[in-house]
Amino acid sequence: MNEAAPIQKLLFVCSQNKLRSLTAEKLFEGFPPYQVRSVGTQPDARIVITEGHIGWADLIFVMEKSHLNRIRRKFPEALQGKRVITLFIPDDYDFMQPELLDELRGKLGPYVMLPDEARNV
Repeated sequence: MNEAAPIQKLLFVCSQNKLRSLTAEKLFEGFPPYQVRSVGTQPDARIVITEGHIGWADLIFVMEKSHLNRIRRKFPEALQGKRVITLFIPDDYDFMQPELLDELRGKLGPYVMLPDEARNV
């Protein structure tokens, strides 16, 4: 039995922080290996991304390339040394829509343990 890995901090980013990134946050909510937050890149987002969010995160997932470009322009120093993964999930879904959850699971699977997988361990 190896020692418990430290809790990893995941940050999910979309435009408004109302649909995609918030759904991703809810997917991992209460799942012990991770602390999870979600933010948006737009000025009118539910929670607007700050340099502090980037500094907090161990791993950053952006839904689209445009989110990464916006963060790079606004916080170039904060992103240095950070691992950012673009999921290429378009803004075509509603909050907690089953198809969005399926797409999130499929795209996140290579990078993190999913809550569903933990039950099967």
